[in-house]
Amino acid sequence: MTDPQLLRRWRLALGRYAERALPSSELSGADLRADRALDYLYAREMEKRGLRRSKQGGGAGGSLDPTRLTPLGWLGELRDLFPQSVYETVQAHAIDNLGMSELLSDPAVLDALEPNRDLLKALIAFKGAANPAAREKIREVTRKVVEEILRQLRPRVEAALAGKPNRFRRSQLKSMKNFAWRETIRDNLKNWDSERGRIVADRLRFHGRSRRRLPWTIILCVDQSGSMLSSTIYAAVMASILTALPSVEVKLVVFDTAIVDLSSEAHDPVEVLMSVQLGGGTNIGAATEYCEGLVTQPTRTIFVLISDFEEGAPVGRLLSAVRRMASARITMLGLGALSDDAAPVYDRRMAERLAGCGMEIAALTPDRFAEWIGARIA
Repeated sequence: MTDPQLLRRWRLALGRYAERALPSSELSGADLRADRALDYLYAREMEKRGLRRSKQGGGAGGSLDPTRLTPLGWLGELRDLFPQSVYETVQAHAIDNLGMSELLSDPAVLDALEPNRDLLKALIAFKGAANPAAREKIREVTRKVVEEILRQLRPRVEAALAGKPNRFRRSQLKSMKNFAWRETIRDNLKNWDSERGRIVADRLRFHGRSRRRLPWTIILCVDQSGSMLSSTIYAAVMASILTALPSVEVKLVVFDTAIVDLSSEAHDPVEVLMSVQLGGGTNIGAATEYCEGLVTQPTRTIFVLISDFEEGAPVGRLLSAVRRMASARITMLGLGALSDDAAPVYDRRMAERLAGCGMEIAALTPDRFAEWIGARIA
């Protein structure tokens, strides 16, 4: 290969382990910094495979040994050297794949991390081991990410749950689907133009949209297992949106082998996520029975089980509870995934058994989930 750009890219991809064939002395100043920043992370993976870490450059002086970098300095280098998309990708690799927990234990480093959903998942998984100072920073980052998710998600969910047009209420929302043509004609009859044979409308009328008054209880029963972490985040956000609906009571229960009722915190997704404890076994049957005990009006209750359906306890207890709830005419939905990509990873055989007992099974995005709820409570 003689193309300098191609050689440069291969060197940055292969790092110090290509030093003999592609010496770092051939790199420019910016590329040397990029080589060091990438090596700081990815050489860890090579060490796991038994390769020894040696100095870059191989000569005396001018060493670019990555141990000179600190986690905070390394993040600063990434931000300076790479586009935002690359920065976030490398940050995610560091936390998710290569175990750089030191990024999450230092409040100053947490300040330098880019708040996003991948980081939020890592923080929730790590927070139990965090010191008090880092835990407060984790809370701050969690709030930033949750607020961004809410900003994007709330309009979609509220649109999916919007009520029917109310022709008795006028609205300032100038949308043609809300246009009140009868009222517009009536209010503008005085503007009849006899020469042109038409009404000149100087005042347009629009229907308002009534909020549904929904006497329903929605029970969200959320599996805390690690594979459900994305769904747990969206469940917490959805709970906060649903609690704002009039005449809707939201119950929020999270579980592994223990059961924690977070209904009093359902309005605050940050508090919910800071309360989640990942790991442990899974007893879906016990959690379902607990939620069954929360039902007061079966025909006005929606029970949503968000889980991978990997039951750790004998399945009879779970199936019996679902059959009882179906007999009581409780509306039930089992979600194998609740996230923007709605990629389901769950025990399909158990899902089929639950479906046979009367539970609908799906994997949904949040707005589709809202549409599903809206169709049941219309």
